[in-house]
Amino acid sequence: MSWTEHAPILIIAAPLLVSFAIPLLEKIDYRVRNAAAVLSLAFSVWMVLIVLHKIWGSGPVVYVFGAKSAFLPLPSGFKFPVRIMLEIDNMSAFMALSGSIAAMVGVIYSWAFVREEEGGLGKYYSLFLLMAVGMLGMELTGDAFNFFVFLEIASIASFGLIAYRREDPASIEASFKYMIVSTIGAIFVLVAIGFLYGRYDALNMAYIAKHMRIGIVERIAFVLLMVSLAMKAGAVPMHMWVSDAYGRAPAAVTATLVSVSQASLYGLFRVMFSMFGVTMNNHFGGWMLIIFGLLSMFIGVTMAIVQKDIKRLMAYHAISQTGYMLLGVGVGLAVLDNPVALRSYGLAAMTGGIFHIMNHAMYKGLLFLTAGAIFYRLRTFNLNEMGGLARKMKYTTIYFIIGAAAIAGLPPFNGFASKLMIYESVYKFNPLLSVVAMVVSILTLASFVKVFHSAFLGPEISKTRDVREVPKSMVIGMGIMAVICILFGLFPGMVVKYLAGPAAVSLANQTGYISSVIGGGM
Repeated sequence: MSWTEHAPILIIAAPLLVSFAIPLLEKIDYRVRNAAAVLSLAFSVWMVLIVLHKIWGSGPVVYVFGAKSAFLPLPSGFKFPVRIMLEIDNMSAFMALSGSIAAMVGVIYSWAFVREEEGGLGKYYSLFLLMAVGMLGMELTGDAFNFFVFLEIASIASFGLIAYRREDPASIEASFKYMIVSTIGAIFVLVAIGFLYGRYDALNMAYIAKHMRIGIVERIAFVLLMVSLAMKAGAVPMHMWVSDAYGRAPAAVTATLVSVSQASLYGLFRVMFSMFGVTMNNHFGGWMLIIFGLLSMFIGVTMAIVQKDIKRLMAYHAISQTGYMLLGVGVGLAVLDNPVALRSYGLAAMTGGIFHIMNHAMYKGLLFLTAGAIFYRLRTFNLNEMGGLARKMKYTTIYFIIGAAAIAGLPPFNGFASKLMIYESVYKFNPLLSVVAMVVSILTLASFVKVFHSAFLGPEISKTRDVREVPKSMVIGMGIMAVICILFGLFPGMVVKYLAGPAAVSLANQTGYISSVIGGGM
């Protein structure tokens, strides 16, 4: 058996093992520690690509711990998979690719960015890798309880990273707020899983979906999962933690925390499509996602416009951009039971929303890294204390322009491609929804024009007079995301054909998800 057969678990195992080895590696040399952290995540990216290649050739990959087959006849007579397993289809692999790239870039950026912070660098890298492990595990697992376990791993690691600057009371407060919200969300998830386990005597998501019979227990579990995962994804009205957590965490952490939040968004989509979508009213569920999306888009962008703190402004825009994903995928779910509408515009809306997930991870991550570069030199996020940075930080300025143009949906950057797909497909479902989405993009552009004028243009002030460009590792980290923003914008057809499109099809194919794990004869 080729070692690549174990690629699914190696995606998670590599950063997990290195996270525990960090205390030993840093005793050798800090460069060994840093290199190991980057290489472990680069290895994860490579393994995701290997799994994607397998999926393109032979369909979803099921990796069962301790067995060669997902079909496990047991002495007790059970024939459904009860062991821990990973179930990777195009959707989960798409999410893992996006998240692993963001985490890898975050570690590269951290080489210089956290060097001057007070101590605890070994703990920083260990927690960073554990956060990535939790994120990847949420996206790859096929077991409801293990989804909860990985959710908790990502959350606990995030608590420590948000509070990394212990001398800043606002960072401690942000971490505490995120801890409270995450704990409530995790309890909801655990209670929902308990309800389903008590009902079906199983934790495997495909098995539960196969035998789902809607009753009061299932409805309670559905509501608990929907509310908790929407809250963890930062959707309005459960967005109260986003501005503080994103605003106070170190920039590299924030850029990756965006992808961690998207892992919860993936969990929400998986629950609504693959678990409950088989028997629930998909039209109702779709409109719930659409309403979450509209609220997130509008409230996020209006709150961003009035901000003077550059990272809080970007945090509110992250909420707003999450709305586009919810809108696109919500339209697809709303017409899932209508084959004509699904083929006409439903799959296109889902593809646009899913494409926007990766685009958002790249351009929003880039924007947070540029904000971190400014803070690295000025030690402030206040726009009123900035000015003339374009003369001093040319690379950072260029990267900010790319990120701002992408988030505003300007061609030829990646945000334009996914937003255009959403506009066109959602218009066929309801023209008013498409108009709202376009208005939000206009307001987004206006907001970033304000930021660009305040921070990069205008006369220099005393605080910016001696500023220079950030270290090379930070420039490289921003450059990787900027290149992806450009390439995805120039060649969106390739991304849709090989990544976003297959991900949308696999998410919509509820029976395919079930049969890939437990077969069609159960």
